[in-house]
Amino acid sequence: MTVSTGKSRKKSWKSLQAREVRLAWSLISPTALIVFGLVLFPALFSIWISFHKIGLYNLNDVFNAPFNGLDNFRSVLSDFEFKWQDLNQWGAAVTTVVYSFASTILTLLVGLLAALILNRPFRARGLVRGIFLFPYVAPVISVAFVWRWLLDPRPSGVLNHVLLSLNLIEMPKAFLATRGLAILLVIVFQVWRYFPFAMLMILARLQAIDDTLYEAASVDGANTWQKFWSITVPQLRYILGAVFLLRLLWTFNKFDDIWLMTGGGYGTNVLPVLTYQFSFGTYDFGKGAATAMIMLAALIVFIIAYILIVMRNVEE
Repeated sequence: MTVSTGKSRKKSWKSLQAREVRLAWSLISPTALIVFGLVLFPALFSIWISFHKIGLYNLNDVFNAPFNGLDNFRSVLSDFEFKWQDLNQWGAAVTTVVYSFASTILTLLVGLLAALILNRPFRARGLVRGIFLFPYVAPVISVAFVWRWLLDPRPSGVLNHVLLSLNLIEMPKAFLATRGLAILLVIVFQVWRYFPFAMLMILARLQAIDDTLYEAASVDGANTWQKFWSITVPQLRYILGAVFLLRLLWTFNKFDDIWLMTGGGYGTNVLPVLTYQFSFGTYDFGKGAATAMIMLAALIVFIIAYILIVMRNVEE
């Protein structure tokens, strides 16, 4: 009985199905290890850090750091850089929401407009499409410093030079150092840089719309505007919803654009930058991790609300 059982196990071990399972595990194991090491473990470790008091003084013994419960979260929520002060001092939380939603909505609208233009036949359309992609494919550090050169506060700055030459201003302006104007320019930069992504997604869906729908609408006497609202928009509703959600999530977590443009100063401080400042400015890693967890919680709440409200209405 024991011998037959051992033989059956040996036979099942050498079977084709067993070999395929072992091959599958051997192929996915390297990727699984990389994902665990670079994504899952840091994410779980950040959650753990957010409930402990960790600074430079105990980094060499981080796993024995004292547990301080929700103190890190209370410290973040009460910090003047995080919370709303007045109309001139929004705080990182409000600034992040305004920056993320304004950038995402404008990116979607500009991307839709560009896609509608590039969907029409004209000469050198392929070249124009390639030019439109430049902001998205160019390295962020390169385009950010080009924008800083254009907006340089010295008279030699491009925009200042043009405005001074046209006598539109009397003195050079520090565009990125003016509260209110700085966040507006950062939003414009974000829209300019990422509208090609929305354009590509929307353009792909536009090219898949059946032309007979527009021909039937023309026969019924519909004008261009009526075709757009009755045919184009309904056909694009799923891709518009998906692009909006993706861009909002990415913008909410965006660090490099604002850091390279303003360093988070002059009313442009957002939660990702604040996380960096807490972690590597004051070396309060627990407080920085708590800020990241607050961002995560806000995104989870938004995603759930978006799926339950917006996507349900789209499907109906």
